[in-house]
Amino acid sequence: MLRNHYQQWLTFFAVGLALGCGSSVEEVPPEGRPIEIADEVGDGEVHLANIRQLTFGGENAEAYFSFDGQQLIFQTTRDGVPCDQIFQMDLDGSNQQMVSTGNGRTTCAFFDPDGESIVYASTHLGGLECPPAPSFRMGYVWAIYESYDIFRAGPDGEELVNLTDTPGYDAEATIGPDGRIVFTSVRDGDMEIYSMNGDGSDVVRLTNRQGPDGGPFFSPDGSKIVFRGREIQDGDEYDDYKGLLDQGLWRPTAVEVFVMDSDGGNLIQVTDFGGASFAPFWHPNGERIIFSSNLHNPEGRNFDLFMINVDGSGLEQITFNDSFDGFPMFSPDGTRLVFASNRDAAAEGDTNVFIADWID
Repeated sequence: MLRNHYQQWLTFFAVGLALGCGSSVEEVPPEGRPIEIADEVGDGEVHLANIRQLTFGGENAEAYFSFDGQQLIFQTTRDGVPCDQIFQMDLDGSNQQMVSTGNGRTTCAFFDPDGESIVYASTHLGGLECPPAPSFRMGYVWAIYESYDIFRAGPDGEELVNLTDTPGYDAEATIGPDGRIVFTSVRDGDMEIYSMNGDGSDVVRLTNRQGPDGGPFFSPDGSKIVFRGREIQDGDEYDDYKGLLDQGLWRPTAVEVFVMDSDGGNLIQVTDFGGASFAPFWHPNGERIIFSSNLHNPEGRNFDLFMINVDGSGLEQITFNDSFDGFPMFSPDGTRLVFASNRDAAAEGDTNVFIADWID
């Protein structure tokens, strides 16, 4: 998944290496005040109506609906929050409140289907401060912090319970309709996908190939998993990848969208575009997948949202904005789409959360 890193990637291209903490952020509109309407829907964005901006400044991404469709959970870096922490908010952007500890760095939060808890990854057991950003002396690389572990907490962040304690990166946890958790880990020396029970027991490895597999989501019925990944064969490219990973780093390369059964069987490659196609999520009908990609210019930073059938047919572009659109998720009833975007940014590098009515 490493979804927060794609947000950083776009910022890197936009403002060089000046990605920093504590970006200025405008005051969130108070409850009861209408949220500002974003710019007019772009040409071709026929599936989106009434686009509304929910956050205003800073770095906000990976907003995901609760299973009842009434709340969003997301990660943010903003004034007073020097590196990503987990927040919740109502669908109109009101009642934004931190539900993580405020220590370390967090990523990839998700609601439990019963509405009684949340899961997210955090580095706070490895240190209360924000972990250091990686050096770029080896080029542009992302940190795969080995201090990331997955935690469960009550809906307001109370009663924190550690679900993973294996050495190495454990993060990118999402939950299926039966409460089973799927996540990404480097515990076995490579970036692979695993599943486990809601209490952290019965850990099962689902992928077993060289390369950066991650970012998994269960299908609406829990029978399949969609994820981003890439297989890297033996050779110089793999040696570079593995050498960096052993140092807790990853150089972003081409990734594609894959689907497999919930037990790891029947692996199917859905996209084959080059560049980066990532952050896939299921349409509620379980037959289509929405994802973010720079497929029109794999060397560029203009990412848009696309939809495709599970068999790789029927590609359709959803957003047409000359910036970054990513991290899409449908509401459980399919009537809304939430996503992160650089559109209408008040300051260069700002990423905000938007919600729109979905028109099939």
